[in-house]
Amino acid sequence: MRTSALLWPVLLAQNALAITVDTTSAASIKSAASTVAHGLMSFYNGNDTGEVPGLLPQPYFWWEAGGMFMTMIDYWSRTGDASYNDLISQALLFQVGTQQDFMPVNQTKDEGNDDQGFWAMAAMLAAETNFQNPPPDQPQWLALAQAVFNEMASRWDTTTCGGGLRWQIFQLNNGFTYKNSIANGCFFNLGARLARYTGNDTYAQWAEKIWDWEQAIGLIDSSYNIYDGSSDTDNCTEITRLQWTYNAGIYLHGAANMFNYTKGDPTWQARTAGLLKASDIFFTNNMMQEQACESVGTCDTDQLSFKAYFSAWLAQTTVLAPFTYPSIAPLLSASAIGAGQACSGGNQGTTCGFKWTTGTYDGTTGVGQQMSALGAINAAMVQVPQEKVVVPVTNSTGGTSIGNNAAGVTAPMLGLMVDNTGPVETRDKVAAGFLTFAVVSSVIGGSVFMALES
Repeated sequence: MRTSALLWPVLLAQNALAITVDTTSAASIKSAASTVAHGLMSFYNGNDTGEVPGLLPQPYFWWEAGGMFMTMIDYWSRTGDASYNDLISQALLFQVGTQQDFMPVNQTKDEGNDDQGFWAMAAMLAAETNFQNPPPDQPQWLALAQAVFNEMASRWDTTTCGGGLRWQIFQLNNGFTYKNSIANGCFFNLGARLARYTGNDTYAQWAEKIWDWEQAIGLIDSSYNIYDGSSDTDNCTEITRLQWTYNAGIYLHGAANMFNYTKGDPTWQARTAGLLKASDIFFTNNMMQEQACESVGTCDTDQLSFKAYFSAWLAQTTVLAPFTYPSIAPLLSASAIGAGQACSGGNQGTTCGFKWTTGTYDGTTGVGQQMSALGAINAAMVQVPQEKVVVPVTNSTGGTSIGNNAAGVTAPMLGLMVDNTGPVETRDKVAAGFLTFAVVSSVIGGSVFMALES
């Protein structure tokens, strides 16, 4: 097919207007990130009159909004641009829910463990970066992360597959029988980060327990590949071997936190190094690709955002486990440059596409594409020599967020669980005076309809 001569000026203009990222220049990275962040937030209307703070419009699921605000906190921490901070804080707090655990009434009936986990990780990042604290009468970032962790601990299910979290929280939801790496990865990642932030070793013990379970089931293999999940209908004997960037990233970042928390334990060093090596499959010419779907054009709305989180977690890994820096830095640099070149669409020539290996805009647009590009450009900041490295704080190195070890453990799951009368056990306590609930069956009232979330 011949291209009309009238279209050439438009195509050339888009290429000319692509976002240039000089990964040796903080000013260049900040300028590029600012442009992409503005484009990302143009999709959000939750602060408009009559809209719900924290929600993205259709077709974006609730969890992806949590991922977006996590990405925006990362943007602020790396660039110093606080333009969106009040909006971010409003969104996070509005989606907390009545039990202060990121189970808002408008989402609870079809909420999965991974959905809740992404909002909790946004709160955890807020604590680690000393993001502006909520008013004193509102739940605090660290306590929110602890509440979600505690509720996940209460859902650890040994009735099948020897343990693990289910993908879905409630029995009538599609995916309840699936035990997957992202749900357990959120739990693992929170445990590792809470151990480092608070110094409480019980969080670290949970992280070890989750890792051991993933390996025993085969969701982490001997080469440190992370596979998608397994059904408990056959007791997790068959593995779905799809591999996603966000699964690799969430375990890599968690392992790096454990390496840092244990002050360089060789086991966690080996695991961190192994996960990083296994992540080679996600790069072509050092540029990041969602290898399971990108080359064949089948990435869905969720999957288009995965590279955002992977980029951020790679960058944070270089700080927590500095031995990884020489391997990760070239990947972050090439990916940021490629992402910038892919941001040449739209009327302004700065709308971001999804494929970074082609050197141009791929014709797609959306929250996932824009967020992934922002994640990659944010992450490039770690290799600018003159910039101060953003080291996640802890409660002993300047962290100001207020925690609550017992957050979430007394909530009756908003009244939706019917069978939650089992005995409370003490073997998995996280702190003195705090008890986790026994694992309960996740049966909910008949008024809650089956969720069709992907």
